[in-house]
Parts: sequence; C-alpha cells; structure tokens
Amino acid sequence: MERVPQPSTRAVFGKSTLGRLLRTLGILGVAGLVAAPAAAAAGRRPNIVIILGDDLGYADMGSFGSEIRTPSLDSLAKEGVRFTGFYTHASCSPTRSVLLSGVDSHLNGLGNMDEWTAPNQMGVDGYEGYLNDRVVTLPQLLKDAGYHTYMVGKWHMGKDPDKIPAARGFERDFSLLDGAGSYWDMTNFTMAAPRSVFTEDGRYLTRLPKGYYATKTYTDKLIGYIDQGRGDGKPFFAYVSHQAPHDPYHLPKEWRGRHVGEYDKGWDAVRQERLKKQIELGIMPAGTALSERMWFVPDPVLLAPATRAVLGKKMELYAGMVENLDFHVGRLIDHLKKIGEYENTLFIVFGDNGAEGTDLFNMIAGTPGTRDFLFAAAKWSQNHPNAWGDPGSWAAYGPMWAQVSMTPFSQYKGFMAEGGIHNALIVSGPAVQRAKGSINHGVMHVGDIMPTLLELAGTSYPKTYKGKDLPPAMGKSWVPMLAGQAESPRSDRDALAWEIWGNRAIRQGSWKLRWQMKPMGTSVWELFDLATDLGERKDLAAEHPDKVKEMVTIWDEYARANKVVLPNRVIFETWENVLPQRVPHDPGYPPMTTKGQFVPPANMLAEPKE
Repeated sequence: MERVPQPSTRAVFGKSTLGRLLRTLGILGVAGLVAAPAAAAAGRRPNIVIILGDDLGYADMGSFGSEIRTPSLDSLAKEGVRFTGFYTHASCSPTRSVLLSGVDSHLNGLGNMDEWTAPNQMGVDGYEGYLNDRVVTLPQLLKDAGYHTYMVGKWHMGKDPDKIPAARGFERDFSLLDGAGSYWDMTNFTMAAPRSVFTEDGRYLTRLPKGYYATKTYTDKLIGYIDQGRGDGKPFFAYVSHQAPHDPYHLPKEWRGRHVGEYDKGWDAVRQERLKKQIELGIMPAGTALSERMWFVPDPVLLAPATRAVLGKKMELYAGMVENLDFHVGRLIDHLKKIGEYENTLFIVFGDNGAEGTDLFNMIAGTPGTRDFLFAAAKWSQNHPNAWGDPGSWAAYGPMWAQVSMTPFSQYKGFMAEGGIHNALIVSGPAVQRAKGSINHGVMHVGDIMPTLLELAGTSYPKTYKGKDLPPAMGKSWVPMLAGQAESPRSDRDALAWEIWGNRAIRQGSWKLRWQMKPMGTSVWELFDLATDLGERKDLAAEHPDKVKEMVTIWDEYARANKVVLPNRVIFETWENVLPQRVPHDPGYPPMTTKGQFVPPANMLAEPKE
C-alpha cells in the first residue's frame, strides 16, 4: 500500500526548509511522529480507562461550571488536571476514529459519517464510513504490548465481522454498533434499520440481557471483564464509550425528578450562571463574554411560563442523564478502589463533540406519509411529557439548551464554531505529576491520545503493521505536559484543522479561521482571535486580510495532505430556506418586547374629576 506522507504542522504551517525536507522524507506526521517511547515506569505499567460521554457538553460537569451534580467525575478532576483547550471533531464517529487510530478522519475512513456520505464521496478512499484497514488501532497496539483490551458502549465505526470491536483489537466487548438508539431495548430509528445491532465478545447478539439499561449494563459488563482478567499481572485498557447523554433521553424514573423546576428560568439565565462559575473556578478568564444566543432561539423571558416549564423539563431530563452517567462512573471508580487498581489507573474523560442542538428525531422521521414517519409514530410515540424517559419516548433538549451545555462557546455539534469542537478534558492517574486539582490551558487534540498512551505503555506507533505501511500519527504526546515539564504540546506555530459536511476550520495559536455554509455561517472565511473572543462574536477577516490568506494556505495544505473531498451535498443544504432570516442579537432589542409598564410617581396619582 502506498504510503501517504502527511506534512508536519510546523513544517508546512511554518514553511521551514527543514520541515519541507522532513516531509519529503516522510519523517513527520501532521503534528510530528510519536516521540521515542519512554521507558516503562518502574514496576507496573498503568491501567488505562477512557470515559467518553456521547454529546456531553463542555460545561456539563460540575468541575467545569455546571449546576449538574457530577461528584464522581469531579473527584477525578480533583485528583488530576482539568484541560480547557482540548479539541475533538464536530461529530461522533469522526472523533472516535481519530481517537482509536491516531490518524486524521479523512484517511482512516470517517472523512464523513456513514449516515451522511455525499454522492461525490461514495467509493472514495477515506470515506468508507467505517474504520478502514489502512490504519492500526490503539487497542491492537496495546494488546500487542501486553495489555488486556476491553470495550463497552457505542462503536459506530463498522458492522461487518471484520470491522467490529473484536476484529480491531478488543479482547472483550459489549458494544452498540449503531450511532444511537433506545437505552432500554434494541429499537433503532428508521424503517430501513429498525433494530439496533449489538456484539458481545465478537458475536452478534439476538437479544439484550435481562434488566438491560444501557449505562448500567455497560458498567456491569466492564467490571466483569476487569475481574475476569485479573490474576495474570497484565494491565488493562478500557474504552468506556457511553451512549449517554445522547438523545433520546431515556432514564429510570428515580433519576428524572432531581432538578424539577430548576430550569424554568430559561437558558439565558443558566448560561450566565455557568459562565460566572467558570470564571470563579479559573476555567475561563475574567472578562469572558458569552457567545451570541442563536438567532432562531427565542428569548426565554418572552415565553409563557408553561412553555418555559415544558422546555425546562427537557433540560431536567438531560441533567438526570448526566447524573446517572456520573453515578455509574462512580461505581467503576469504587470497584477499582476495592480491588486495589485505582491508584495505578490513568483516567481520561471527555465528550466526543459539542452538545447536540439539532432535531435528530425530525431529521429521521421526515414528513407525514413517509415510511419513517410511520415507523416513528409506531415505535417512538410515547411523547407526552409525563412519559419522557420511558421506552418508546423521544426527548431532546434542542439548540437553546445545547448552547447552555457549550457555555460560553458559539453553536454546537456538527459545526466548526467552538461549540462544535471544543471539549472539557480531565486526566487523572499515575502519569499526572502536575498539582492535583490544577487547570491547564494548553491546546490539545483527540489525536494526541494515541501517542500519549503508547508512550505510557512503553511502546510506540509503528511505520508498518502486519506488512502494511501506515499513515503517520497526527498527534503529539502529552507525557511531558502531564509530568509538568511543558504547558502545551503545541507552539503558536503549530496548527489544527478540521472538515466535515463542507464546514471547515483551522486554529493556529490564538487565531481561528472557519468556513461554514449559510445560515450557520456566512459561506466565506471568518477570522477570530480566541485570546479575546472565545464566543466568536467579532469577525476580524476584513481587518486582517493577510492573516486570512496565510491561514487559508495552511488549510489548503492540510486538505491536500489528507485527501479531503468537499461534499457536493450536505445534510443542512435547505436550512437557509427553513430557518428564520439571520439577524444579530442585541440585549433589549426590539425595545417593544422589553419595555415594562410605566408606573407614575405615587404622589401624582389621582382619581378622575367628575
């Protein structure tokens, strides 16, 4: 297989002669090849647990400013480090593919999600819609290095026998192969694929275990795998790929009423409270401004109390989902403490992309008279608010609460604004030598996880695997940073780049360049300085045309190196005709809706003269 050289970020993005030479020789990857593996730590190598929340927002954990109670996740933050500058991809399977391969999604098979592949991307290498065989996976390399490898939860990177978790390096697994579905049973979304597909230890399941509830069952299974694998002295790698808190919001009744009425005040008030807390915690710098409320999201103050209450209940359910997730994370932590493995376990916690603000159910069900509308009416019809959370119900909280989850950023999942790709990250465990409970603001990427974990495991990313040349790893190891020897794995000359559904972005230092299709963007390049504008409120492209030109060149080189094919069809191609006309949001405008009743001075009141 022909090797696809990827230019180093510093080389291509800094234009250095040495960098060009190294790129020609194929020595460097997009962000440099993995550093030489560190010698295995004295004694045992660490266990590794990745806890991935599906659509978990940046501001949804208490340690990142939320009112949602997450004591278990916060305990990891207290014992470890919170990282505020961490990036994933804008959607789930592309992020997961980069996490497990260490290679850009356009090379590893998830250049687009399988569900939304454009006509001109079909049959193109890098757009298979599953994790292709041109890459090696993290569990394969860790297994070869002597680790037990376990997975529970959502896979979303292929369903054929040679593409399931067991075929890609996992020794034990209990996996949902689809992108989402019911938390209670095997009900899937559409008439074309009405049944979710699960595997356990490489076999396709005909039914789910008795008493199945996704978050609980995934945790039960993992604890069992850990216990059954003990005794041989091997460390373990556990990929805990939770379905929660992805919609539909299904959860046991006892978890649904923990925030009754708390969100009736509306999304603006909650966003303001979260930002205030983030500044107090040190997550955000003083003076940080909230991003603009999405122009099609109403001012909650203008809504009737009953409407606010119903919409608030959706956020109550979401908060319950996050708290239930945290509870089961706590069960895993407690078990590891009980069996004496907690102190030797490295935890990495993050969400796979921005919070979900798009109405997925509406996209799936379509319009009356269609087969999928009929399927939705039959299988997802329990949608009275009193039934939300039950089997057959579908509740999702919408763009207003997604912006709350992504406080203080703009937009949400699927888009290249910070709200689509910027995520909270917690790292805790034996490799972390920084002060407990500290916060770091370095720029980091999900592609860094592969080289980091390989180095900690005492191995390295190979140039070939089983006779096949591999694309160079794109990430940079965090080991020096975790040890307190560096503040960031990247310099201001290094760059990160993204593309999906034609939306694209690049970050270099504090500069962010993005291109988004209308109406979520402007269909031209926009430039932001994230050092002073994390909410991406002020487009600086007209003021800095030379910077725009420089960064467009960087993005073009990234696109060539990673064989990006811009789609000729996208899932939001009609949105400009459906959504209201985009107008800016300014507090107090229009004034007619915010001017209160005039109250005359009390000493000037009088009855009419008869």
